[in-house]
Amino acid sequence: MGAPALAIHQYASLSDAECDARIRAAKEKLGNRLVILGHHYQREEVYRHADLTGDSLKLAHLAAGVEAEFIVFCGVHFMAEVADIVTKPEQITILPDMAAGCSMADMANLADVERAWREIDAALEGEAEARVTPITYINSAADLKAFCGRHGGIVCTSTNAPGILEWAFERREKVLFFPDQHLGRNTAYKLGIPLDEMAVWDYDKPMGGLTAEQIRKAKVLLWKGFCSVHQMFRPEHIDQFREKYPEAKIISHPECSFEVCQKSDYVGSTEYIQNHLRNAEPGTRWLVGTELNLVNRLHNEMKEKGVHVHFMSPMVCMCSTMFRIDPQHLAWTLENLVDGHVVNRIRVPQDVAEQARIALDRMLKIAK
Repeated sequence: MGAPALAIHQYASLSDAECDARIRAAKEKLGNRLVILGHHYQREEVYRHADLTGDSLKLAHLAAGVEAEFIVFCGVHFMAEVADIVTKPEQITILPDMAAGCSMADMANLADVERAWREIDAALEGEAEARVTPITYINSAADLKAFCGRHGGIVCTSTNAPGILEWAFERREKVLFFPDQHLGRNTAYKLGIPLDEMAVWDYDKPMGGLTAEQIRKAKVLLWKGFCSVHQMFRPEHIDQFREKYPEAKIISHPECSFEVCQKSDYVGSTEYIQNHLRNAEPGTRWLVGTELNLVNRLHNEMKEKGVHVHFMSPMVCMCSTMFRIDPQHLAWTLENLVDGHVVNRIRVPQDVAEQARIALDRMLKIAK
């Protein structure tokens, strides 16, 4: 028998520098058997080891094309689930720390969504299946993606949400959008749907806190969920910055509030924000409303080109669950793989994966 798996507590006292060297050595030993995927919100000490980087949409596409035996996902749980769903059965997806979740994703669970669907169906007199398209943001559990697969629905990301909503409205007159109300509201409004044709579904209340008439009137039903990072940005942060720098441009993520997005010059995904700033003219100044690690990375990169990048909030706003993936967990994961041990494998049950893949495939075909 081989040696037992290495325990994570053995790595707790290692410095980041020690971990860095051990990660590089393990990567070299594993060679092309391994691919590390890294989300843009990941801390720099881990991000530098990623072979492929991107936002949720880009990483979903990249995962689907990876041939490596081991896919180590430096992100959060729902992202690793997507990787497991879109890759081959023999490929192994690993999340270095199982505690790396998503507070937004936790705001919608299958029981609450199924109850909401029954209540919407009752308000529409049994016509929910014909009149409502369920759309789940990719920041959600696999069983919610499977729910959408079963009910003619689809997955979206912050990059492709406008195209996904257009696709949905070509087929049915209404949308149930979960779990992020802000992405749903900002996207729908941009497509010309007025705010009075949107209603927030409070999953803690019977009928979502709405009357049957409000459900029938709403073109978009928005789940009462949000990102704990992006809700920290406020319209007054923009006002105060513009008082100091009137010429500055504001760019925000669509998970920010409606008021913040309305005051912004540009709104888009992490990939959009990154590309936009990299193409900015020297001497321009930007206030950015998204996660701190990404903004700091862009600040350091762009200052050499004379582009001034500022973080929108006076408070530290980083994705605390993404931050759980640290060099110690990554080193532990990779050295166990070198020794022949798989730790923290992400496995989506086959029946859930099959139904979720239907909704994901619909998205990937639209958002090529």
